[in-house]
Amino acid sequence: MNLLTGEYNNTIDDKGRLSFPVKLRAALNQNVLIVTKGLERCLWLFTLDEWESFQSKLLSNASMMKSESMLVIRRFIASAADVEFDKNGRLSIPRELREYAHLSKDCTVLGIAKYMELWDSQTYSEYQEQSEASFREAAEKFNDIAF
Repeated sequence: MNLLTGEYNNTIDDKGRLSFPVKLRAALNQNVLIVTKGLERCLWLFTLDEWESFQSKLLSNASMMKSESMLVIRRFIASAADVEFDKNGRLSIPRELREYAHLSKDCTVLGIAKYMELWDSQTYSEYQEQSEASFREAAEKFNDIAF
């Protein structure tokens, strides 16, 4: 799989079918993705291999006896669903996940190296505006990256 990068504006129809970016789909080389609840009201989309890695890391660091661990496990793993591309290159996003992310017609898909995020475009725009002030501070914490 190639690295997944880019920001794409697409649409989702009334049946929950997302027109998926052609460039990202070509980089995937597979017909099934795992979609789950992400942070900040977006959805995360993983290839099967990346999902297995993510899920394994979560479970290896969690304890069934710790409520915080179970909160995270339930949010990410229990809400996950596998979705398959149709012949037109669309993904059918389950209703519960669409509602969680407040997905309307206009959506933004982000390629973030090994996974993707799916946002309602308005929600993503608001997120960018609200996080702009803290972005520079967060970026400065990556002080060991040099060009």
